[in-house]
Amino acid sequence: MRTRLAARSIGEDLSAWRRIRNLTAQQVADKADVSRATISRLENSDPSVSLCTFLGACNALGILDEVTKAVDPYESDCGRLRAGQSLPQRIRR
Repeated sequence: MRTRLAARSIGEDLSAWRRIRNLTAQQVADKADVSRATISRLENSDPSVSLCTFLGACNALGILDEVTKAVDPYESDCGRLRAGQSLPQRIRR
């Protein structure tokens, strides 16, 4: 449920960013190298839209750096505290 709510919020936020920038869905689509329908699906929280498409749209809207920073663990207090510690290695089978 939280995931769906987050997806809806992100779609609405992308739509708001597009309007703030005075861009049409077609202009964002052209910059992101996808169809206008794909941008519409993204803004309407369609879960089948790829991460690459999402990031392309963020780039077209000029917010890619902020999105990248938002998921950077070293931008958080916890991440900075653990930066000096060795983190667990992945277990390979």
